[in-house]
Amino acid sequence: MQRDWYVLGVTNLEVAMLLENLVRGWFEEGKYFGRFVTAMFRGNVEDMEEYMNGIMLKTMSFFDGEKESETGTPEKFYHGLVLGLLVDRSGEYDVRSNRESGFGRYDVMLEPKCISDPAVIMEFKVHNSRRSEKTLEDTVTNALRQIDEKKYETELLARGIREENILKYGFAFKGRQCLIRKG
Repeated sequence: MQRDWYVLGVTNLEVAMLLENLVRGWFEEGKYFGRFVTAMFRGNVEDMEEYMNGIMLKTMSFFDGEKESETGTPEKFYHGLVLGLLVDRSGEYDVRSNRESGFGRYDVMLEPKCISDPAVIMEFKVHNSRRSEKTLEDTVTNALRQIDEKKYETELLARGIREENILKYGFAFKGRQCLIRKG
């Protein structure tokens, strides 16, 4: 495979510093999307929420996750957003989406390649005032309830991962708002 090489000319010191900081940031622990993942493995819901709400406020339209589109339900938009934050862990984890376990299909599961590492189960819900959910808190409670009622941890337990090493997260979305709770 032949690679083309180019020389980058930097216009001034400010641009050089910006590029340097950008590249350094890619490799800093917990920076950018790594910050979300770091908080997730630590069980720090506040930092997870702060990151998600910040990203959503800065990058997306209020309408991105609201309407059904040709790609499917509004939940799929948020599902893809969170999956994108997790893919860098594919070296240590099998990142799975919409697979069967227990009595249903979870949204996202991170199954560790080393069974002593923590596993993660995530369920996403988009707030719908036509259901019995009056608040985002009701929506996130329903997401966590679904994880438990459908026994999504079955696959992980069968592999030998201990119950106390399974992190369960419910996500509730509404426009550019995200509420996360740990089960």
